[in-house]
Amino acid sequence: MAPAPTLDVHPVNGPPAGEPSAGQKSQKQMTKAERRELQEKQRAAKAAKAAANAPNGKLGGKAAKELSALAGAPSKKTGRPSDAASKPPPPGLVKAAQAKAGQASLADQSARNQARGLLIFSHFGLPKPVSAAKGDIHPAIARLALQFSTFKITGANARCIATLTAFKTVIQDYVTPQNNTLSRHLMTYLSPQISHLVAARPMSITMGNAIRQLKLDISGSDIDLPEQDAKDVLFRKIDTYIRERIIIADQVIQETAGNKIKDGDIVLTYARSSVVEKVLLEAHASGREFSVIVVDSRPMLEGKRLLAVLSEAGIQCTYLLLPALGSVISEVSVVLVGAHSIHTNGAVYSRAGTALVAMMAKRHSVPVVVCCETYKFSENIQLDSFTKNELAPLGDLFSSFPNNKPREYLTLENQPHLEILNPLYDLTPPSCITAVVTEVGVIPPNAISSIPVALGRL
Repeated sequence: MAPAPTLDVHPVNGPPAGEPSAGQKSQKQMTKAERRELQEKQRAAKAAKAAANAPNGKLGGKAAKELSALAGAPSKKTGRPSDAASKPPPPGLVKAAQAKAGQASLADQSARNQARGLLIFSHFGLPKPVSAAKGDIHPAIARLALQFSTFKITGANARCIATLTAFKTVIQDYVTPQNNTLSRHLMTYLSPQISHLVAARPMSITMGNAIRQLKLDISGSDIDLPEQDAKDVLFRKIDTYIRERIIIADQVIQETAGNKIKDGDIVLTYARSSVVEKVLLEAHASGREFSVIVVDSRPMLEGKRLLAVLSEAGIQCTYLLLPALGSVISEVSVVLVGAHSIHTNGAVYSRAGTALVAMMAKRHSVPVVVCCETYKFSENIQLDSFTKNELAPLGDLFSSFPNNKPREYLTLENQPHLEILNPLYDLTPPSCITAVVTEVGVIPPNAISSIPVALGRL
C-alpha cells in the first residue's frame, strides 16, 4: 500500500523565508531585469516601513534618499520605469514626506531669520563652551581653557601669565620619547595644547608674543643637556620673561605715569586695567591728593572691581556708566586707560568704549595717556575693530539692581526677534591719543613703530 502523500504546511503569513511562494519564480529562475524589479519593490517596502516607524514622521537620510529615488526613477538595467515607480506610494509614506518638507521649510526660515541678524558679525570670536579635547591635552591646559571660555581669567596680562604658568606644568610633566630630542619633539607636543586654548577663546597679542618667544627658547635648547637640566633652563627663561616684560615693566610704568598726576587732579579711567590700577595706587601711596572717576559699561562691568580696590585704599572715587561721560568730561584733568594691544600705526586696541572716551576727551582738550607694556606691541596694522574682534558673554545685565521680580524675567538673552551683540574690543585712532607710557619711556603715538628699535630687535 503506497504511503499517504505529505503536504507542506506553511504559516498563514506565507512560506518560510528564503522559499518562493506558489506561482513565484526563484531568483535563479528570474532574469536580471526581474531580479532588479524585485529589489526595487523590496527597497520601496523597506522605505515605507522606515517612514512608519520614524519618530514624528522624520525620515532618515538613507530612507529619504531611497524614497526620492523610487518616486519615478527609471531602471538602470532596462531603461524604463519600474513597476514600483509606476505605482503611487503608500499614504503613510506621503504624509511622512510632507511632514519632513514642512519641518525643513521651518528650519530654513529660522536659519534665514538668524542669518539676517548677526551674519555680518559672524567672523567675530564667539564665546563657546570647551569641546572635547582632541589629542593628548594636559589637565592644566584643559582647566585653563575652561577658565578662558567662561571669562574667569580676563585681561591681557593675567591671560599671558596664566598661559606661561600652565606651560611650565606641561613641560615639567613632558617626557621626551626615545630617538627624539627635547628641542624638536617638545614643539610638536605643545602644538595641540596651544590649539586647545585657541579653541576656547581667540589668542591675544600678549599670548602670541609670549608663545613665540617660548618656541624660540625651545628651539635653541642645547641637545647635549640632560632632559631635566634643559627643562630648568626653560623654566628660568619663562620666569625671566614674566618678570622683565610684565612685572618690572609695570613698576616702571607706575613711576612714569604716576608723575603725571598732580595734587587736585581729577583722573578719569575706563573699565579696569591692571597697570592703571597700579599707577593710581602708587600715586596715592606717594602722598598725592587726587580723585578718580571710574567709567564703566555693560556687560562686563569690570570697573566695579577697580572701584572696590581704589575705595578700599582711601581714594575718593566717582562711578558712572559710559552714557553719562559727557556730564563729567569737562571737569577731568587727565584720562588714563590701558590697552589690550598697540599696533605699529599707533592705534590702541582696548576694551570696547575706550575709543569713545578718547574721542570725547580730545573734543574737550583733555590729555589721553595710554599705559601699555611693550610686549603688547603688534607689528600688524588694524584700521578698525570690525575686521577682528570678539563677542563678550551674554551676562545678567540687571543683576546689579534691586530685583522685585524673579531673576529669569530680567535676564536679557537672545530671542526669536532679538539678537544680543556685545563686541569686546574697539580701536582707538592715534589722533585721539596724547602719549603712550611704556617701560622704555613715554612715546608719542606716531612713533610707536620705534618700539622694536628701543628693544634692540632691529
